[in-house]
Amino acid sequence: MAETAQDRHLPASARKIQKAREDGQVARSRDLGHFAAVAAAGGLLAALAPELAGWLKGILAAGLQFDARSLAAPDAMTARLGALALKTIGIVLPLGGVMLAAALAAGLASGGWNWTFKPLRPKFGKLDPLAGVGRMFSKQHLGETLKASLLALVLGTIGALYLRAQLPAFVATLDLPLPAAVAQATGALQGGVMLLAAALAVFALIDVPLQRKWLQDRLKMSHQEVKEEFRQLEGNVEVKGKMKALMRERVKRRMLAAVPRADLVVMNPSHYAVALKYDDATMAAPRVLAKGADLLALRIRDIAKEAGVPVLEAPPLARALYAHAEIDREVPAALFAAVAQVLAYVYQLRAALAGRGAMPAELPALSVPGELDPHHKTMGAAP
Repeated sequence: MAETAQDRHLPASARKIQKAREDGQVARSRDLGHFAAVAAAGGLLAALAPELAGWLKGILAAGLQFDARSLAAPDAMTARLGALALKTIGIVLPLGGVMLAAALAAGLASGGWNWTFKPLRPKFGKLDPLAGVGRMFSKQHLGETLKASLLALVLGTIGALYLRAQLPAFVATLDLPLPAAVAQATGALQGGVMLLAAALAVFALIDVPLQRKWLQDRLKMSHQEVKEEFRQLEGNVEVKGKMKALMRERVKRRMLAAVPRADLVVMNPSHYAVALKYDDATMAAPRVLAKGADLLALRIRDIAKEAGVPVLEAPPLARALYAHAEIDREVPAALFAAVAQVLAYVYQLRAALAGRGAMPAELPALSVPGELDPHHKTMGAAP
């Protein structure tokens, strides 16, 4: 069954919001951009009013000056218009640049920076006339049309009323000298721009939250969409789990390859196995080359026996090393004494087998702290 707009009443997830931004769907207010551009132009006119008045006086004076040489030249009018056009462009372009910068800043303030080319891609679905009719009568499209019509009506009313109120002042400029007429016209123009900016500010205050609400309504999700997104995320979790399993397998292979370099393997007697290495020239303390439990412990034992590495049964030490030691790291300081005992025993055993000493007695009791032995703690917690 096809989903309708009434089915989408759940708020959009972070993933859908991010995907919408990638598609160019951002809550931007055009009215805020219009206000920023007009306000910037009005502020610039207010700040540079004396300079602009002087510029207007200069350009009008230059345009009304004629002499006999100008009248004799057939292209005098073209040259004069070209020079005046260049002067006008020199003023209009900076003003337009300020308005453009203000509009861009307003867009960034309302929707943030969003760099994407996806909105430029052709969408043939928009050529469907039935879908176009549906968009024309959608809530957002009707709201935009009503808002644009109301804005045009308000701005037109403000402009008409302002011109009507200022009509005597404009007529009076005809009787004023040129400098005074230009100054009075500039002041009247500045006041009109400020009124338009105030009206646009009111519309912008309404339009900014309205655009955000419309975007949230468009991105609302149905229960089916939430389930589908969760299913996709679960698929990603499965892929990540497989990658982690592959990494663990690689670590396991590298760890088993290091067992033949060990000095001894401590076991418990088959549940845990820890391979140790100590080189007094390069190591400050014994280092763990490999460790494992159950089947992996048996695999470490078999590799050690094949490589001629001694395997000793020391259950408390094996359990403590497996629980608290890390691979390729030094053994915990609390286990230094116990590890030193088994290493000394192995060295004595090797020397005896090589005919350089007496055969050592049985492995003495190891000084393993009870708090480091998981089996000891479990037994101590039992009633």
